[in-house]
Amino acid sequence: MRILIIEDDREASDYLVKAFREQGHVADHASDGLSGYATAREGDYDVLIVDRMLPKMDGLSLISSLRKQNVETPVIILSALGQVDDRVKGLRAGGDDYLPKPYAFSELLARTEALARRRVGPRGEETHYRVGDLELDRLSHEVTVNGQEILLQPREFRLLEYLMKNAGQVVTRTMLLENVWDYHFDPQTNVIDVHISRLRAKIDKGRETPLLHTIRGAGYMIRDSGRSL
Repeated sequence: MRILIIEDDREASDYLVKAFREQGHVADHASDGLSGYATAREGDYDVLIVDRMLPKMDGLSLISSLRKQNVETPVIILSALGQVDDRVKGLRAGGDDYLPKPYAFSELLARTEALARRRVGPRGEETHYRVGDLELDRLSHEVTVNGQEILLQPREFRLLEYLMKNAGQVVTRTMLLENVWDYHFDPQTNVIDVHISRLRAKIDKGRETPLLHTIRGAGYMIRDSGRSL
């Protein structure tokens, strides 16, 4: 999932970004209502997590403005205001769910995943990918080879997800750094090579013809072994 967290409390936002990324999701952050509004309009997110009390533009105004602009990304409102009237106002402003503070991250994660499952995005983004006998489910985080589940670390999952989303196409190192590691510069390390090697050992183990290919001088490609390059 791609998640945007709009929260002005630095400690709370850092915790949520870290927690979602540890689960293998892409998590971005905006620290006030205006920047959150702009980012939500420009980005393609599966779910927005919006604090109700924000500087520059409060959470309910932000959500209402997005809905007026036909941005239908699901929204979870986080707030210390947890009375019935508060929740009703949040839902009527355009929120899809309302979670009072304090909350357990496990519940927030479950609610986020539930909203993402119901989302029908403007481009109809897939939630399930298949290449040959390799299958990946973005929402359950399950990866199987020939029906047998394989266990991936969060970064390995994000790497495989991006490769499968672009199956049959060359994916460059720059594309991987920006979309899997959220780097917009080359750290001049072998981090990609290490993760590609680990991923290849898990998904291509025992195969005569691999799914994951290194395209010399260009990048990487995942493709059905029954197809030619």
